[in-house]
Amino acid sequence: MANFIYVDNSNVFIEAKRVSAVQQGWALNIFDAMNNRILDNTYRLDFGKLHSFTAGNDPSKISRAVLFGSRPPANDSVWTIAEKVGFETIIVDRNIANREKKIDTGIVAEMMRDAYTKINKEADIITLVAGDSDFVPAIEALRKDRYTIEVFFWNHASQELKDACDRFVPLDLHLDHLNHN
Repeated sequence: MANFIYVDNSNVFIEAKRVSAVQQGWALNIFDAMNNRILDNTYRLDFGKLHSFTAGNDPSKISRAVLFGSRPPANDSVWTIAEKVGFETIIVDRNIANREKKIDTGIVAEMMRDAYTKINKEADIITLVAGDSDFVPAIEALRKDRYTIEVFFWNHASQELKDACDRFVPLDLHLDHLNHN
């Protein structure tokens, strides 16, 4: 059995800051944090811990772990750190309005290419670390072809996404463990 992991960096990182803000008592709930843009900017997601956590008990079974995101400022070391702990990084430029684009479609493209060229659908697991419903059509197509799909994300992930996968693992209970202390 092998595991293929695909992570939407900005999505998991920003939402971790929201979940932490709620845990700190700075927001009434996750929707208050979203609506009022309340973040715990002291929270730092530890990519090594995320890598290990999504791998389960045996990190040696990871065939591919890919972290997707947009080009950071020149002094940002997040990508170097992610690569050191075992992630392959795929970085795209922001658009003219400085907005992150092409991340979800990039994840879907890599996930689908791997599914039909590298992944053994009888034994391997596809793990997505993202929370929005943009991934639902790809997950439904893969499940229809009998691939096993896990989604790891904060509990406020899209209900449609939770329903589409074989197994949903909420990260909320592991917020402290995933923090870079």
